[in-house]
Amino acid sequence: QLQASGGGLAQAGNSRRLSCAVASATPHNMGWFRQAPGKEREFVSSISWNDGMLAYADSVKGRFTISRDSAKNTVYLQMNSLKPDDTAVYYCATSRVYTNSAARYDYWGQGTQVTVSS
Repeated sequence: QLQASGGGLAQAGNSRRLSCAVASATPHNMGWFRQAPGKEREFVSSISWNDGMLAYADSVKGRFTISRDSAKNTVYLQMNSLKPDDTAVYYCATSRVYTNSAARYDYWGQGTQVTVSS
């Protein structure tokens, strides 16, 4: 139901934009999470479906921007000023509630790899 794309290689300081297409017309709260090798999955950003509330992890605040195009059922994660520490597999997910907790997300995309070189 979710198709994430946009991952790839980037140099530190550069930008990438991830996309997540949702194959459902039902409004969802959306979140982005990431998992680096040997680490647990962590929250990155979320956006509510009805009032546009946004949330960011402290590690990406000011560098990443989440947005959605409801007409296209797509959520984006614009990643600027990338750092090597941003290297991870990025996952998008949907939730019936607006939350930063991965446990409360119901459906997950397959993940897209982002690798940032120094």
